[in-house]
Amino acid sequence: MITRWLFEPVPKGRIASFRTLVYLFVALDLVVFTPWVRSHANTPGELYEPLLIGRLLHLPTPGPLLVWGIFWTLLTLSLAAATGRAPRALGWAVFLLYFEWMIIAMSYGKVDHDRIGLLVALAALPTAGAARHGDQDRTSAGGWALRVTQIAVICTYFLAAFAKLRFGGLDWFTSSVLAQAIIRRGTDLADAIASVPGLLIAAQIGIIAFELLSPLVFVVPQRWRNAVVAFFYSFHVVTFSTITISFAPHLVAMASFLSLERIRPIHWLRTRKPPSGTPETLPNRTTPSPADHP
Repeated sequence: MITRWLFEPVPKGRIASFRTLVYLFVALDLVVFTPWVRSHANTPGELYEPLLIGRLLHLPTPGPLLVWGIFWTLLTLSLAAATGRAPRALGWAVFLLYFEWMIIAMSYGKVDHDRIGLLVALAALPTAGAARHGDQDRTSAGGWALRVTQIAVICTYFLAAFAKLRFGGLDWFTSSVLAQAIIRRGTDLADAIASVPGLLIAAQIGIIAFELLSPLVFVVPQRWRNAVVAFFYSFHVVTFSTITISFAPHLVAMASFLSLERIRPIHWLRTRKPPSGTPETLPNRTTPSPADHP
């Protein structure tokens, strides 16, 4: 039963669209969301404190050659991978390069937890095989790639709640966490919310409840699942509009829940041959043919 759930077949078109979305985001991430990683090319080496995986693999200390080499190679390969060509070769290359890019990014004192789902997606997509946009044939390998990405997305929520309760205990519910976030990076909307007595405490209780209950998305009926995922996205819209935290990589990974096969890039540019038997393929009967005459 668990195996059937993990490998539940999905349309290949869904894999193709998700693959394009993920790899295009990688390219966008390099130049828009995390351009600051490139500054580590000139950061003194003694400030580099590699994550555990970096220490286990004995990865080199970042320098100009390593950082800029990864940047340009990863940018080129991610754009190529977005086309769907050579899904395994390009997919594994993008995953390994982006994984090292994240180790460089997070080895200077700050580790973001919004990239777990994206990293899992990058690791799983090469195993999904070839897929074309709009293809309705189903694939179990693709289903597994999406399922493990979904699990990583939900673990991000659930483990975030676990961390809050582990380090903050029950006092986290009534703490000033949101108030401090609003002071540091709040918007006008956040200021308006903060002025309502008790609302921030209620919001903190709601956040913990939402994160702890997030695994229920796997057991709700399919007809309600899209509504649940829409609620997940709306949660991040509110988060960004109040304390300007985007969670962009996480939102991309969360697209693994969506029916992306309905999206067909540049579909309107394709020349479609009219089906047999349509008026375009029938002879013009307004003018009598010789066979019509006696």
